[in-house]
Amino acid sequence: MRSRAFPPRRLLIAAGLLIFGLTACAREETRPEPTAASAEEVALPPDSMRAEVERAIAALDAMRSGLAQTIGDGAVDETTFANVCKPVGAHAQALAQTHGWRVQQMAERFRNPAHRLDEDGARAFRRFEAEPDRTDLWMRASVDGQTGWRYFRRITVERPCLACHGPKDARPDFVKEKYPDDRAFGFEVGDLRGIYSVFVPDGAPAP
Repeated sequence: MRSRAFPPRRLLIAAGLLIFGLTACAREETRPEPTAASAEEVALPPDSMRAEVERAIAALDAMRSGLAQTIGDGAVDETTFANVCKPVGAHAQALAQTHGWRVQQMAERFRNPAHRLDEDGARAFRRFEAEPDRTDLWMRASVDGQTGWRYFRRITVERPCLACHGPKDARPDFVKEKYPDDRAFGFEVGDLRGIYSVFVPDGAPAP
């Protein structure tokens, strides 16, 4: 009976290495490359900048929340707006002038068209929607051709906010008249109302 011939051992080893190499190459070719967005979003600025911006915007949000608690059960009018919402915007602009930052409040469902989301803001907003426990987010960004760091922090709807941002038909008359294209209604407590955006350009004074 004729014995079966087997390939030499060296030939089997070489064939195995060739198959392994081809498989590894195929896996490498199909591996997704990291996107620029994901790389930007994991980056963090210098600790001193990070601490100063985060502290300032946390204080701004605490100011907003504290003023909102002063809204009573009575009628809400332009005086309420002047006492509650306007000071927050004024303080945001004071921060911008003092530090050389660009500070904004932005929203997908905006009341003032000046507060609509830009491309980076929309990307950050989607992250906050997908991650309800996320409070803030840093990324590298370019604004009007200038590079720098951008910080976003969520704005959460509280019960007093519903006086102006609750059911559409329950909005104060001055809101209906002043903002005919208003989209900032229909919220419930705990919803993502909008975001703070702070752009710190490269070269801004160090804290």
